[in-house]
Amino acid sequence: MFKRICKWLFAPRGGWLLAGFVLASFAAGVVFWGGFNWAMELSNTETFCISCHEMRDNVYAEIKTTPHFSNRTGVRAVCSDCHVPKDWVYKVVRKVRATNELYHKIIGTVDTREKFDAARVDLAKSVWTAMRSTDSRECRNCHSFEFMDKEKQVRPAQRRHAEAREKGMTCIDCHQGIAHKLPKDWEAAWKQVVGK
Repeated sequence: MFKRICKWLFAPRGGWLLAGFVLASFAAGVVFWGGFNWAMELSNTETFCISCHEMRDNVYAEIKTTPHFSNRTGVRAVCSDCHVPKDWVYKVVRKVRATNELYHKIIGTVDTREKFDAARVDLAKSVWTAMRSTDSRECRNCHSFEFMDKEKQVRPAQRRHAEAREKGMTCIDCHQGIAHKLPKDWEAAWKQVVGK
């Protein structure tokens, strides 16, 4: 059976079918790949992130009061800048993990302000743990210690950054609550994250 199929495919008229099949498969792959990447980038936009009221009314409202949202230089971070890696493989992994967030959206885990505030400490611990495990990779997409103007930092900050780097610490080890309100009892939650 296999020999007959091969003989038919590689016959003069079968060759055109094989070529057509390969070309159609390639075109379908390009369309699928383009659509997949388009959807992935669309889900990285601020508009997409705040399309549900849980984000719009809670964490988005908080970030609007920080320098990550509005500052003298006009450089602004959107949700995906801090919560989605830039590297493609890590980005896909993060998107797969985000399906858990969709599940909780469907079942209404944080659909009210009260539920959100009750879950805030667990949400923060989850983000802190992820940031520590990646050496604050998303922070480093925009911030680079090598390019910080140490002369414009106050002296204690210069010393703390140098000491933190020597100890192998990462950005989130010192900078919790930069973009979002800290949960109640956040110090105890942070100690759980770092294992102290």
